[in-house]
Parts: sequence; C-alpha cells; structure tokens
Amino acid sequence: MSKIVTLSDLRIWSSEAAPDERPEDIAFLLAERLGLSPSEFQLKQDLQLTTKQIAQAKKDITKLAKGISPQYILGYSWFYGYKIMVQRGVLIPRFETEELVSWALAHLANEQTILDLGTGSGCITVALAKQAEEKGISNLNFYASDITDAALRVSEENFLLHDIDVTVRKADILIGLEKFDVIVSNPPYIKETEKDVMDQNVLQNEPKEALFGGKDGIVFYQKFVKQVRQHLNPGGRFFLEFGFSEKKQLKELFAKELPDFTIEFKNDLANKPRMVSGKWNK
Repeated sequence: MSKIVTLSDLRIWSSEAAPDERPEDIAFLLAERLGLSPSEFQLKQDLQLTTKQIAQAKKDITKLAKGISPQYILGYSWFYGYKIMVQRGVLIPRFETEELVSWALAHLANEQTILDLGTGSGCITVALAKQAEEKGISNLNFYASDITDAALRVSEENFLLHDIDVTVRKADILIGLEKFDVIVSNPPYIKETEKDVMDQNVLQNEPKEALFGGKDGIVFYQKFVKQVRQHLNPGGRFFLEFGFSEKKQLKELFAKELPDFTIEFKNDLANKPRMVSGKWNK
C-alpha cells in the first residue's frame, strides 16, 4: 500500500502484513500502543501518526504475524480493570476468570486468610485485594502459590506494582502450604485431546503446565480433593474454575471425596458450567 499517515492507513497495512491474525488482536495491539480506548480506536481513524508510532506498530505487527500473542508483545494484559504484567511462561489472564473472582469476592469477610492457588501472573490476588479494599473488607491475609519460578517472579512484580502485601509460596497443589479460610484457583483443566482445536498462539506461547489437566482434564481436582481438608479452616470455602464439559465428572468426584462439603456449581455469562465452590461443613 501507499505511505502510512493515519490510523486508517496503519490498520490496512496491518491486516495485509498479518493476514492470518484475528482483527481484534490487531486492534487491541495498535490501540494499546497508541493509548486509545476501544471506542477511541474506532472513532479516530483519521488520527495522524508520528514516525515513531508507525515504526513501533510495524515492529509489533511483525511479531504478531510470527505467532506471538499481543499481550506478550506489550508485556501486559488487563484483568478486572487492572494492568497485569505478563511474559512467556505465564498464563495470560482470561476474561472468564473475572467471574470466578466476583463469586469469591462476594464471600470475603474481614480477617480472612486467602490463597490464590496456581497464581500465575497474580491477577486473581490483585483483583481480590483491590476490590476488597474498595468494599471496605479489611485485615485480609493474602497468599499466592505456584509450581514454577517464572510465575512467582511475575506475580511478585504485579503485587509490587499494585502495592499489595502477599506471602508467596512455591508449591505443587497444596502440599506444604498453610491453612486458609478461602482458596481460589484457575487450575489447568484443558483435556490433552483438545490440543487439535486450540488456538495456535496459545499452544506456542503459553505454559503447558498452566493449560493441560491430563487426559480427562481433571488431574488437578483429583489431587485437590485429597489435600483440601488439611489446608482449609473449619467453615472454609474454595472456588475453582473448570472446563465446561467436566461438570459431571467433578460432581461425582466431589460427592465421593468431599461428602462433608456443600458443593455449588455456577454457570458463566455464556450459561455454561464453569465454576464450582465448596464449603466445609465443620
């Protein structure tokens, strides 16, 4: 195409330079670099761009065309309205997990000890801590655990960025951890057989240990139910995300292994079963 002058020109060039990428990924990447909201990005197509802005955009779109996720190119994502630093080796926060946070948030109370299990970027802890503060819930003690050093480093960066006091632990599920009033987790739950239908960007960029939950997708939950009583205070709760096709298996698992818990399943905004909570009746 001819010389790039406006945002409209840049969008046309980008779609030609990265024809296999989703238009929404291109729009997100360009808008973030230019400091535009989604609506501003659509309305300011005649925006005159600087040479520096054009050069940065070309560099970014070239990386996107090579299969690098836009969040990893930027070095951050957004979750519950908070900027969350991310890098390869750490799962990119998902919009669906915001619903899990909202559910857990509704059950938080003063003085509780909370674990973000498999914290990854730390996005769940950041959202819970900041939202609890806004709601006047006080004296909460936050813990965040993960099995990888890369995730723990990034989570600590985000806790520092958002000025949150969090105790960080390296752990495989709950082994070696303390007792908590609330446990929240977005664990690995994708079935190994689902690899063929997944976005290639996800497979190329994001950590396998944060995505896949074994052949049936429920390896984490099978281990979790064996350990949870040793790490939950009486009357404590857990909130877990899961794959929408796994409800039947999990319902049977929890009924067998956690008969002394009140189990509740919850659908997401797309009306698919995606979350489960358990309260220990002790």
